[in-house]
Amino acid sequence: MRLTPKQIAAIQEGTSELAGSSARVWLFGSRVSDDARGGDVDLLVELDQVVAEPAQLSARLAARVSRAMYGRKVDVLIKAPNLLHLPIHTIALAEGVRL
Repeated sequence: MRLTPKQIAAIQEGTSELAGSSARVWLFGSRVSDDARGGDVDLLVELDQVVAEPAQLSARLAARVSRAMYGRKVDVLIKAPNLLHLPIHTIALAEGVRL
């Protein structure tokens, strides 16, 4: 996994503050592979409760993590009971690493 302990802590803290302490966050995509180079940060935030404004949550968390990573591009997917479950959610959970 190509994240530093400081970056992992920033992701975990931001997720907890914005999505709640019960939120689970997964890193997936190229950053999981130690052999890959470059790439953005792909996160899946998994919630057990309904999310009223998922786009806002996703954007706020992406911005916070991006700032902590000196402008690195960050994509955030939200998985919640009231949102459509897409194939990318299944892939992220199967191939990702929980932070």
